Amino acid sequence: MESSKRGQVAPFIVMDVMRAANEREAQGHKVIHMEVGQPGTPAPALVREAAAHALASDKLGYAEALGLPALRARIARHYEEAYGVDVSPGQVVVTSGSSGGFQLAFLAAFDAGARIALAMPAYPAYRNILKALDLEPVPIRTDAETGYQLTASALEEAASGGQLDGVLIASPANPTGAMIPPAELKAIGRVAQTRNLVLISDEIYHRLTYGTVEEATALAASPDAIVVNSFSKYYSMTGWRIGWMVVPEPMVRPIERLAQNLFISVPTLSQLAAIHAFDAADELDRNLDVYRANRALLLDGLPQAGFDRLAPSDGAFYIYADVSGLTDDSEALCQRLLMEADIAVTPGTDFDPEAGRTTLRFSFAGPTDHMREAVARLKALNLRKG
Repeated sequence: MESSKRGQVAPFIVMDVMRAANEREAQGHKVIHMEVGQPGTPAPALVREAAAHALASDKLGYAEALGLPALRARIARHYEEAYGVDVSPGQVVVTSGSSGGFQLAFLAAFDAGARIALAMPAYPAYRNILKALDLEPVPIRTDAETGYQLTASALEEAASGGQLDGVLIASPANPTGAMIPPAELKAIGRVAQTRNLVLISDEIYHRLTYGTVEEATALAASPDAIVVNSFSKYYSMTGWRIGWMVVPEPMVRPIERLAQNLFISVPTLSQLAAIHAFDAADELDRNLDVYRANRALLLDGLPQAGFDRLAPSDGAFYIYADVSGLTDDSEALCQRLLMEADIAVTPGTDFDPEAGRTTLRFSFAGPTDHMREAVARLKALNLRKG
């Protein structure tokens, strides 16, 4: 029996790489994981303590589809504390990770056939989810000249024919770590409003920044923006599968209806624990110090190993490398790095099916000693194009 067209969606290659790396580890090899964007740290102690208490004392039944009221209120308070932006708890939707948020946002905002602009390269699940929902991703090419980010002028040009319904931005972005400066973000918001585009902003890497570009939320640029965020990255809660959205008031009930039917509710245990994540800033900022040290180590060491054309890496925990001087087959190079150096990295084809054959993404979310060892192993390889 053949699958539907939706079932033939492109793979999320980084997960295939992780499986191959895990298989190699099971054979006794010491693999350095630089493929998956996953913090090498556990959830904060306060979160784990809250989860243990909930397991011992709470019945952990269904929650409301929009999320526990206490968590929604705490997330709303976070926007005032972090950005000086007023958000009502009623605008907050708790989701099954950012992945659940994107599905709800796309389903609630667009009808089948809608066209949504996004920067390229980009997180592959954007286009794969869009295609699975019979929506059309419209890639806008970025490069070093645009800072690997979507610009207001590029969006205006793409929208000038009246063929766009929405735009998806991400700052900091995966895979490049590039950020959108606040003034440019406001300009993008103006274009979206003028052209009647739904603006969706992926902000899951917020608070993972290194002082080169000021961080801003799209809610400060456009009150009608849909913001998607997550507890996975800065808060080190990938496996807890919990995120959130901030949406305009008219979108709340449509999203609630979808969430009721698609997910029923987000795991109550994760929600009870996540309330306390916002009070763990000291511990989480120590994690950020580790990422900062890892970033500096790789920005210095990768060029010495032959990876000398790197994207800015202003935020998140990725370095995106142009490896055209080494190969025109990034997947083969990734395979070689895994088999010869026991280093797992992600080929650029995951993020850019057209130009990704000459790019790689390195994640520096792991321990610093792993990053140092990775540089040493890379230097020991005799990398040549071919």
